[in-house]
Amino acid sequence: MDAMSKDQHTSASLPRLAEQLDRADAAPGAAALRQRSYELLGLRERPGARVLDAGCGTGRAVGEMTGAGARAEGVDTDPAMLALARERWPGARFHRGDALRLPYDDGTLDGYRADKLYHALPDPAAALAEARRVLAPGLGRVCLLGHDWDALVIDADDPGLTRALVRARAAELPFPRAARGYRNLLLDAGFQDVRAEAHTWVLTGEDALPHLAGHVRAAVASGAVGADGAERWGREQRRRAAADRLFLAIPFFVAAGRAPGD
Repeated sequence: MDAMSKDQHTSASLPRLAEQLDRADAAPGAAALRQRSYELLGLRERPGARVLDAGCGTGRAVGEMTGAGARAEGVDTDPAMLALARERWPGARFHRGDALRLPYDDGTLDGYRADKLYHALPDPAAALAEARRVLAPGLGRVCLLGHDWDALVIDADDPGLTRALVRARAAELPFPRAARGYRNLLLDAGFQDVRAEAHTWVLTGEDALPHLAGHVRAAVASGAVGADGAERWGREQRRRAAADRLFLAIPFFVAAGRAPGD
């Protein structure tokens, strides 16, 4: 769900990834959660603040923060994704870079935001240490957002099979439970005034099916679930969606804090 965590994409795969990102950005509650992150970064109280969105993907957050008066910039590893972001948000700034090696000098940023990124990084603590490095001591603010891949709630006839599917998808990621550890990650890195929040997205229609398809694929590929069982589960969810009986709850966790002073 974030471009920065993935390998370089072919021109053929870029539209599919962009569609996935757009779908996530349009999910119920997504816009409100982005706005909440901007509030926690203090953009309204600090007009002109220089803020980074790490793993910016298609650039929506960068464009929105720029529109709110911030000097927002986005960093991503994928040049094709960056080209799409620049096309969509011509008034915003985007750079190629890695979350573990940000292209900024020490203490030069007023804010740092990472959304749906840390679960896919090889070392979340190192990424946060890099965030601390580029934030202004005592003034810079950080906001981490993400969902817990191992805590999805899906209504289904077979809870055991459902749990196996959720675990199989989570197992594909380096740190699927990173979001539940955001608060402690910030505290361990020395950030101050740390606060944490929980939000939940609820999907009940066919828009949830693409999310669930990834769980079916992962379970079959890993051998955690047989192809017949996975197909049966997928058919059940499609029937539920058609009858308006599908239920998917995605827990999102947000943690924010202030960089320590020198």
